[in-house]
Amino acid sequence: RWCARPAAAWSCPACGGRRLRASIVGARRTAEELGRAFPGVVVRTSGRDAVLSEVADEPALVVCTPGAEPVAAQGYGAALLLDGWALLTRADLRASEEALRRWLNAATLVRAGGTVVVGADGAVPAVQALVRWAPAWLADRELGERTELGFPPATRFAAVSGAPAGVADLLAVARLPASVQQLGPAPVDAERERLLLRVPRADGASLARSLREAQGVRSARKAVDPVRVQLDPVELL
Repeated sequence: RWCARPAAAWSCPACGGRRLRASIVGARRTAEELGRAFPGVVVRTSGRDAVLSEVADEPALVVCTPGAEPVAAQGYGAALLLDGWALLTRADLRASEEALRRWLNAATLVRAGGTVVVGADGAVPAVQALVRWAPAWLADRELGERTELGFPPATRFAAVSGAPAGVADLLAVARLPASVQQLGPAPVDAERERLLLRVPRADGASLARSLREAQGVRSARKAVDPVRVQLDPVELL
C-alpha cells in the first residue's frame, strides 16, 4: 500500500514482472538448502512447528526463527543473522529497534571469542548499534527522530477502527482535546477503516478519558456498529 491505497498496477522496477513471492524463504527451506550444501553435517531446526529449548554440545548447524533460538551448552561458535534487510525495511515504526532486539538476543548465545555475522548494510544505524553493542545509542537516535516527526514516545496515539459509520459516530460523541490531530481514516478491508488520533504527550490522559467516555455513551445507547479503540498501538502504519 502507498498512502493507504492499494498499488494495483505494481510492477518490478528492475524486470517489469508482476508476480509476487515471499521476501524470505523461512527456517525449514533454509535448513534444507544448508543440508544440501553441507552433506554429512547435522542440521537442526527450531521454529513454528517445533521449538527446541537447547541443543547438545556437538558440531551442528541450527536454523531458527527469531525468538526460537535454543541454548547451546557451551555457546555457539558462530551466528549468522539472515534476512536483515527484510527486518529493517518492514513498514513499522519499530522496525529498527525490533531488528536490533532480535540480533542482540541471538548474539548473546554465542560463546566468548565466537563470531557474529549480520546480513545487512553496515551503514544502517541498527547494524552500527549491534557492532558497537550500543543499544542505548540507537535508542537516543530513535527518540530524537521520533520527536522531530511527532511519533511516540514524544506523542500519544489512539487507533480507532471499525465500520465507517461506527468510527464517525464515536468522533461525533467524543469531546477530544483541542490539540488532537486526526490522521485518516484509511481502509483496513472492505468493511472496516482505521483512524489515528495524535496528541502531545501531556494530553495523553485527556485523550484516553474522552475516548473512554465516548465508548460509554455508545454502549449506553446500544450502538449497532462496534468500534475498537487502542491507546498507543504497537502498529501505527
